[in-house]
Amino acid sequence: MFSKLLLIPRNFTTQSPTPTFLPPLPNFPFHLKFFSHKFPSISHLSLPFHSHLPQASPSRNQQQEGEDEDEDEEEAQARAAVSGILRESGVSEEESVEIASKSPKYVKMLVDGVRDLEEWNSWRRGDEEDVSFEEKVYCLAREKGDYGRLAFLESIGLSLSSALSVARYLSSESLPGLIAKVKFVKEMFFASKDNEGFLGKNARRMMMHLSIPIDEDLQQTLSFFEKIEARRGGLDMLCSKDASFRYLVESFPRLLLLSVESHLKPMMKFLEDVGVEGGSMRNVLLLYPPIIFYEIEKDIKSRLRAFKKIGAAEKDLGRMLVKYPWIISTSIQENYENILSFFDGEKVPKSSVDSAIKSWPHLLGCSTLKLKVMVEQFGEFDVRNKKLGKVIATSPQLLLRKPNEFLEVVSFLEELGFDRETVGRILRRCPEIFAANIEKTLKKKLEFLSSIGISNDHLPRVIRKYPEIFVSDINRTLLPRTKYLRRTGLSKTDIAFMIRRFSPLLGYSVEEVLRPKLEFLVQTMEKPLKEVVEYPRYFSYSLEKKIKPRFWVVKGRNVDCSLKDMLAKNDEEFAADFMDVQGMPTDPSHY
Repeated sequence: MFSKLLLIPRNFTTQSPTPTFLPPLPNFPFHLKFFSHKFPSISHLSLPFHSHLPQASPSRNQQQEGEDEDEDEEEAQARAAVSGILRESGVSEEESVEIASKSPKYVKMLVDGVRDLEEWNSWRRGDEEDVSFEEKVYCLAREKGDYGRLAFLESIGLSLSSALSVARYLSSESLPGLIAKVKFVKEMFFASKDNEGFLGKNARRMMMHLSIPIDEDLQQTLSFFEKIEARRGGLDMLCSKDASFRYLVESFPRLLLLSVESHLKPMMKFLEDVGVEGGSMRNVLLLYPPIIFYEIEKDIKSRLRAFKKIGAAEKDLGRMLVKYPWIISTSIQENYENILSFFDGEKVPKSSVDSAIKSWPHLLGCSTLKLKVMVEQFGEFDVRNKKLGKVIATSPQLLLRKPNEFLEVVSFLEELGFDRETVGRILRRCPEIFAANIEKTLKKKLEFLSSIGISNDHLPRVIRKYPEIFVSDINRTLLPRTKYLRRTGLSKTDIAFMIRRFSPLLGYSVEEVLRPKLEFLVQTMEKPLKEVVEYPRYFSYSLEKKIKPRFWVVKGRNVDCSLKDMLAKNDEEFAADFMDVQGMPTDPSHY
């Protein structure tokens, strides 16, 4: 098989392209030097085996390694040039080296800029100067005129594009002053590391319950939250200065224009004066950054004064700010008036509304239309007017529940055997139950009751007498109380029997109620433990006001009676049975 060869005449020539004229570049004090590439002639090739094949050129890996070394050297020189610019701007040598090492995109931008200029100068004619790569980068950086601000902004976490945008706001700031301000702002916003999970949780809660039109400041705050939420870790990273400071500055670039002495420090002092302690200050600032731009007298104080209508004292205002710093936004201020008017129309006592808002200010972000839906749900269980006031004063977060979530708890209670009337009584007595999670909270309490010997048949009686058991902590309250009773000598069966007869027993503190009353029973009254098994209601009476006075009367009459006979009677009945005269001595010295 023969290949066909294309014959090219020896006198064939190509015309050189006409150079394209480009616009002039900045007048740098140097000519960039370039090197021409020389290709080996055919006489230099070694052909040991096949005369028609050339010798292999250096491998691509070797070429790449050489290029990488050149690039590393150029970047090192570029960092040195940036460090020099920073020092000229007043930054210490140590800080300048650190900033240059933390601004790789800025350094690369300068390196690429010099390389582009070298390509441009390859078209130019004239004398060339022997200028080092570092000097070229230095001159280019000087020509840009940012005086190291871009490098510094990138070093604190901003992307290069964001740094370019933010730097426009900071043209009047000296670099050392900017560095000092950034340190102060970071300390102000991120000083405390206590309870870090609260911040992200509260941010999500604030967004979830916001159902009103919002102003520009709230819109900016939500945009800031969205940027954090898009990161790995989401809003839980809000309190991390490494993760969120970048987005804070990008969202609120004017933050770095504020004066430390005349604005930031007075703001910190004001927040402390209204009860926002140092550790809680970040909750206010990070959950509502626009507050930092407000004037204290004109904006903040005037808006906080609006809450005097609900009887909020200075300490209340501080707590409300920590829980819900949006209370000073114009949107929330307007909705506050709507909410007061709504509950006034529902004939809910103002004192109850005041208490609900002070303890759960998130209500202020909820529209009256959504509140009306939940109020109507409560009305179906005869919870209106004053009754509704008691419910929302005790558990205001119920107003922020979704109707289906509320009805799921209703269905859960009905499945336990309660009719709607009883459900209504439970709602009025312990509304917190209806804000609880069924799987994680309510069913766990049923499992606990089962573990201590309460059968399903007895559950309705136990819960009806003490519905608060659903919102009691198992590990911190319920278990310690049952374990203490076991340590006194009571059996598991005894304790189950006592709870079936008097379930509020589980609500009594060991140190304040159970221990002192049992010790008085056994040591002073000299009665056996089986007495409280038969009459567990003994623990419900006041030791000083009822148990001791009546015991001294009975003892003085030398009468042996049960705990029920001694305590269950009212004062008139007790006096008729055990006393010849009116009054009951309270001091054993009478006998």
